[in-house]
Amino acid sequence: MIHNWFDETKAYTGIWTHRALRHHSAGIEECISVFGPVIEAGGKKIPVKLIAEQHVQEDCGFIPTIADWLAPLVYSPSPWMLRTGTKNKTEKIKISD
Repeated sequence: MIHNWFDETKAYTGIWTHRALRHHSAGIEECISVFGPVIEAGGKKIPVKLIAEQHVQEDCGFIPTIADWLAPLVYSPSPWMLRTGTKNKTEKIKISD
């Protein structure tokens, strides 16, 4: 259940890059928000944080932050990532109530 939640983002990319979406410290906190602080399995209460941390550590070797995942973009961004201040010059569509 928790392992599937971390890996369901494979549907977006189909390759290892899907990990950037949840395999980090903030993803662990999001996992706890989704599943609660503990789950019960076999009559035992297991902290979700332990399961989530184990999953990320097994896949990444450590628990990265979001900044760890994004850092390579700072050094080698694609031009489209740097676009700012561009506005659509066409007339805005009015939507009536």
